[in-house]
Parts: sequence; structure tokens; C-alpha cells
Amino acid sequence: MRERLAEHARSSLAKEWIADLRPQRDIEYIREQLARTGEVMDLLACHMEPPLAGLRDVRLPVKRAQLGVQLEIEQAVDIRDVADLSGRAYEYWLRLTSDSPRVERLLSDVTDLRPLARVIDESIDERGKVRDDATPELASVRAQLAEWEARIQKELGRLLRQPEIRSALRYSQATMSGDHHVLPVAVNHRHKVAGVVHRTSASGETVYIEPTKVAEISAEMSLLKSAEQREIRRVLRRLTDAVASKGRELATNLDVLTHLDFITAKARLARDGEMTIPEISSHGRLRLEQARHPLLERVIADYNARATTSEQRDVVPITVHLGEAFEILIITGPNTGGKTVVLKTVGLLGAMALSGLPIPARAGSIVPMFDEILVDIGDEQSIEQSLSTFSAHMTRITQILRIATSHSLVLLDELGAGTDPSEGAALGQAILDELRERGCRALVTTHLGDLKSYALRHARAENGAVEFDPETLRPTYRLLMGQFGESCALKVARRLQVPRGLLAKAYRHLRRRRGKGAHDLRQLQEMREATEKAREEALDAQRKADQAQAEFRRRENLLQQEADVHKEIERFRTTLQAGDAVRVLKFDKNGTIKRIDRRRELAAVLVGAVEWELPLSDLFPLPRNPS
Repeated sequence: MRERLAEHARSSLAKEWIADLRPQRDIEYIREQLARTGEVMDLLACHMEPPLAGLRDVRLPVKRAQLGVQLEIEQAVDIRDVADLSGRAYEYWLRLTSDSPRVERLLSDVTDLRPLARVIDESIDERGKVRDDATPELASVRAQLAEWEARIQKELGRLLRQPEIRSALRYSQATMSGDHHVLPVAVNHRHKVAGVVHRTSASGETVYIEPTKVAEISAEMSLLKSAEQREIRRVLRRLTDAVASKGRELATNLDVLTHLDFITAKARLARDGEMTIPEISSHGRLRLEQARHPLLERVIADYNARATTSEQRDVVPITVHLGEAFEILIITGPNTGGKTVVLKTVGLLGAMALSGLPIPARAGSIVPMFDEILVDIGDEQSIEQSLSTFSAHMTRITQILRIATSHSLVLLDELGAGTDPSEGAALGQAILDELRERGCRALVTTHLGDLKSYALRHARAENGAVEFDPETLRPTYRLLMGQFGESCALKVARRLQVPRGLLAKAYRHLRRRRGKGAHDLRQLQEMREATEKAREEALDAQRKADQAQAEFRRRENLLQQEADVHKEIERFRTTLQAGDAVRVLKFDKNGTIKRIDRRRELAAVLVGAVEWELPLSDLFPLPRNPS
């Protein structure tokens, strides 16, 4: 996800922050980061894209300037871009409203450095060259250089018009060798052109000669070029001092703008991936509504781009909850049905949320403040380390149990697999007991029948199943909470056209082995489903009531804010007097009060060079000025 997020960042500075992104342990910090991201998401939706063009990593040149080390032209240009961006960011800050208090607070530290940008612009042009008029001395030197250059061109023109010289050339025009004007002379005509040989062609058939007269003029010009370089160094020294004087403001602006770029990258990722801001819970509740694995979405998008319309696929969202009526969810179902994807989705979205990232899930999703997300997914058997599939799983689970707490999320794939089913089931139940006793939030997948009934015997555990379509004999990838699924190996085998006789024998063996237990298990499951449905309905009613109350409070707060603003503006107008500066709404310009007629509620306001008689209701406080 870091790579996908970095694609949305504008600067190398923000990409450095993204490279260091990882889950945090400070819940207030996470909530603040998510809230800021949510505000920028709203700003993007309102077409108020934060200005970030021109953000450069100028930390080192600014620091060097503060230490007195002269800037290079390219460094001055980069600092000019950052200074100009600071001004645009300051204007953006002025446009923000009370709907974006966190972004407004972040940008309140930005200083408008456009005066510094203008100082640099006055000395360096858009091509990255020091301007002729940067100093009077530089203008004089360059004027003299232009005269001497004209003399060189005149002399070259005179030589090229001479038949004897033209017959000696490999092609009929002068060229440059470093800073020297040279003629391409055929080696066997070398004696026809008097001058200095500066180089020879790779074939040895052409020598490049600077004519004697041209060389003399060039020698005179070298003194002027030295004077030019001295003037350029003077200009850069002046710019270095100007940058050093604003070094602290530049460093602060750079930090704030990098933070803004980082937050905006998260907001763009959320917009493009249809993500939402989750609630971070301190009470251990996990609820992911219509969650999607973001990397799986990209894989499916790439597949659909190549597939025909009839072959295209959609990512099937899942809804998962833990920490309300139960802490452990045991997921069963067929192979390739999506059980492992459920674990990976929950784990990745949990890590994203605790890293301050929006998640691809429906609004209202909740992620607890996990201290650890502990995972055993995949078969990491190793010949080199003498680890079997079972040993590899148990090694990782042992490590997990050493550090798991009541605030941990544990994800275990294929619990009890890789050994005798009865022993694997017994060991799996012991592991589930340990997780349940510690109060861990855990999602576990399994094919073992004995583990499927674990949730029916323990109040703080629940079953979940990935759905299997009995008609198409294919998985639907939907997660059904409160149900247990079958591995469906025999149904899948029938789809794969295993001989009927072989399947009939397999079904007889299965019926003898299951006996009456399967019927009793199904009855227990139906009772649990009815209870779960009633609980979900109650929780849904509570959520709707909470949302209605929150909306009422939000509207009440907005009305109060509007009343406070109106009251403050009215107070401002009652204190107005001659000489006060105001903002004139009618012209969207600043003006100065000349006279006030309280009886008529009018004021004479000087706007530019014109005095206007305006209603007091047209006058507003001025925006804040930069410090």
C-alpha cells in the first residue's frame, strides 16, 4: 500500500514520510491524522485541491545558506519555487472555512514568502540564467561581451567568404569546440588556415582550428568572462544572504507543506479507491462494513482491462465484526472460497487504519486500537530448516502466543492443518481456548469438523462461512456471519467430473462417519442464527438512533456557529470609526472608513482613489495579515 500511496504524492519529501508509514500506538494521533485526511477528502470533493506544485526538497541548500555557503543557481531556483508555493499556500489558508479546522490549523504556521521569490526572480530568469540587469556591472560586462562576440562572427564571416579557405573546409560553417569558435579543416589543407588546433575528428581526416584573429579576440573576451563570473557570484551571494535571513520560515513552511502533501496523497488514494475514514475504537470493537482488499481490487482491475465484457469480474465485499457479542470468529467453507482473503483483508485494513489511512469499506466501519496484529497465513515449510507444514505453522503460532494480549488481533489460517485431523482439532481447540481466555480478537479458518462446532459450545466465539453456490458448484466469496460452511470437496469433485461410482462410495463413507451429529449441529446452528439476527436488528436500531442524534448535534452546532459569527460581525460594525480598514463585500476589495452616519447606517469608505457611500452591512473585518 505504501507504493500505491506514494503514487499520489507530489514531492520526494512526502514519499520519504510514506516510506516510514506504519501502525501507531497513540490513539489520539491516529484519530487526528484520519480527521485531517477526511477534511482534505472533503476539500477535494469541493474542487479545492491544496496547492503543492513547486514543492522541492531544499532542506540542505537552506541549511548551507544559513551556514554561509553560497547557493548554486539551480538551488536558488528550487528555493524560489518553494517560496512562491508558500504564498499560494497562504492564500489557500485564507480561503478555508470552519469546515476544515485541522487543515486550517496546520497551514496557520505558513509564512507568505513571495517577497523572497520576487527577489530571486529579479536576479534569475525562467531559463535558470542570471539576468543581465541583476547588477549594473553585469549588464555592462555582458554588453561588452556581445560586442566582442559580434567581432568574432564578423571575422568568421570574412574568412568563410574567401575561396581559398572555403576549399579547405570539410563543411562550410564554423562550429564550437568548448568555448572556442573553430573551422572544420581537411587535414591535407591544414596549412591554408593559420590558427590554433583544438581537436581532431575520430577519423583523423578533420582538424578543428581557431583562426589566429579569432583567438586574439577570444583572449580579450576571457578577461570579460572572468568579470562576468565575479558578478554572478556577487548576485548569488546576495541571494544566499536573502535565503539565510528567511531560513527558519523556509524550514517551517517546508515541514508544513510536506505534511499537507502527505495528507493530500492519502485523500487522493481514498478518492480513487472509494475509501472512507474509519472510527478508531478504544473499546475493542471491530466492524468492517462491505470491506474490500485494495490490492485484490487492483488485480481485478488489471484483469478486467484485458478481459472481454462477459469475462469481467467484481471484487466481492465482506462484512466482519468482532468484539461485540464475541471475540473469536471461526471461518469455514470450501477451498478457494475466499477464507484466506478474509483474513488478509481484515489484517491489511486494520494496519491501514492504525497507520492513519482511509480504508476501502463503507462509512461507519470501526477498527479497534490493536497493540499487535499477529498473523499465521501461508505454508512456509522449509527443507533447509527441516520444517514441515505443521511445524512451520506451530512455530509461528508459538511466537504469537508469547506476545498476544487482550488488545491483539490474531489471524490464523488453516488451524490444525498438516497433521492427523483428530490431533489437529484437539490442538486447535486448545489454541482457541488460550486466545479466548486472553480476550484476543481472533479470526481463524479451518476445514476440521470438530473446530466448526467450537463456537456452538462457547459464548464468546462465533461461526462464519464463505458461501458456496450449490447450483453452479462454485464459491460466491461472500462471508456469512453466524453460519458454518462445508468444505464441499465431494461437490467440487463432481464439478471436476470425478467418476460417479467413486463419488457414490465417498458419499456412503461420509454418511456413516457423520451419523446423527450433523443433524444436531445444524439445529444448534439455526438457534444461533436466530439469536444473531435478533442481536443485529437491535444493534442496527441503536446505530440509527446514534446517527440521528449525531446529525441533530451537528446541525445544532452549525446554527450556533452561524449565530456566533453574525454576532461578532455586528459587534465589529458597532465599533467602526474613521480611519479603520475594512473589507468591502460589494467590490471584494479593502477600503478605509472616512465618515460614519449611524442614523442612516451608512459609511463613507475610500476604496482605491474613489470614495463610496456604503451600507454598514457591506463592511466586514479584514482577513488576517501574514506575520
